[in-house]
Amino acid sequence: MNKLLITLLIFTAFTLQSNAQDSISTTNPIQQEFQELIESSNNYQEYKVVNYDDLIDLRDNTNDYIQKLKDQITVGKNTADQQEDEIANLEGELKTTQQDLQKVTEEKDNIVFLGLPLTKGTYMAMMWGIVAILILALLFFIYKFKNSNSVTKEAKKRLDDTEREFDAYKKKALEKEQRLGRLLQDEKNKVNRMNS
Repeated sequence: MNKLLITLLIFTAFTLQSNAQDSISTTNPIQQEFQELIESSNNYQEYKVVNYDDLIDLRDNTNDYIQKLKDQITVGKNTADQQEDEIANLEGELKTTQQDLQKVTEEKDNIVFLGLPLTKGTYMAMMWGIVAILILALLFFIYKFKNSNSVTKEAKKRLDDTEREFDAYKKKALEKEQRLGRLLQDEKNKVNRMNS
């Protein structure tokens, strides 16, 4: 939009300047006054006799016309200078706006993570990397848990088997002890009967 405004101002300045030059070149009253002076003068041999008052009026009108042209040139130059200043100011504003736009674009494209400015691509890659590491860690811990769980189940099964075997051994040992105790008692009873 600023470029359009600058282009429009430059076009307007050139148009005004060319219009001023056209108006100066097309309306030239001095030339007409010279023509009238020549036509109104009398002929004397090969020479034209010019009325002195008319010549003075022509001189004064010429000076006035030249002064008007100088004033118009000064006004045109001032207008052109003013427009050049405006163009320079607009170009400066445009440059500032473009720099601000670039900063905003960079800020939009960057993300600050732990105090470090990162591009969105780097940030996304880092986040997906962290997610992947966490998933791998989760899978590793699940594997370790299942492995430990199976080892624990195996150990419990062996413990249960050992306890059953121990209970069976204990039962057999108790039965054996009871049998031996009865046998001993029977032998004692026999010895006592024999002694009595």
